[in-house]
Amino acid sequence: MVNASRLAAAPETFLPRPGSPPVEWRIADGLVGYAEAVAFMEARAAAIARGEAGECVWLLEHPPLYTAGTSAKAADLVAPDRFPVHASGRGGQYTYHGPGQRVAYVMLDLGRRRTDLRAYVASLEAWLIATLDAFNVRAERREDRVGVWVRRPEKGPGAEDKIAAIGIRVRRWVSFHGISLNVEPDLTHFSGIVPCGVREHGVTSLVDLGQIVSLAEVDMQLRAAFEAIFGATVLDAG
Repeated sequence: MVNASRLAAAPETFLPRPGSPPVEWRIADGLVGYAEAVAFMEARAAAIARGEAGECVWLLEHPPLYTAGTSAKAADLVAPDRFPVHASGRGGQYTYHGPGQRVAYVMLDLGRRRTDLRAYVASLEAWLIATLDAFNVRAERREDRVGVWVRRPEKGPGAEDKIAAIGIRVRRWVSFHGISLNVEPDLTHFSGIVPCGVREHGVTSLVDLGQIVSLAEVDMQLRAAFEAIFGATVLDAG
């Protein structure tokens, strides 16, 4: 059983100062290469910090790949030749990205919101939990490990799987990188790494839990849950 004391209290909203413009909400068509995504985030975060661009959330899918965060351990890369491996400036360890997984890169000006990284990560977790609740999936956060988790009692006492990962970077109080939510990825692809360095638990997805939903449906719920915590968005017309 999970100790209830490990469940952190629900965080407050992470709204911007009054009068701030809405967050640009972008959805990519097709698969986006990792280097392309990082280049976009780097440029956009720098422009936000200079006051030359607005905040942005970019939803996309990557081709199959592994990323190594700043705390990644070589021993956790089990199959180094399976997919491309990209060094990443985000926090955390190894993670997998691929088709059927919704990645959301979140570029927010924390200086206009709250310069509290723990509260920011908790708000990202709350965003994911609210999104999953819309599909009748009860997900939870843990104080001792980042991400969003689902209890799996059918697998044994205390069993739980990770359904969403979080890895962020902040520069000049502007965030980038973000979250990944497993909708319908090939879960066998996670076997090439020790996801986020956690060996004692597995990974799952909405489809694995019996929730057959499309990325478009997930995107709709992600946007509604985001606005409740982080404020208004405007859809990118491009």
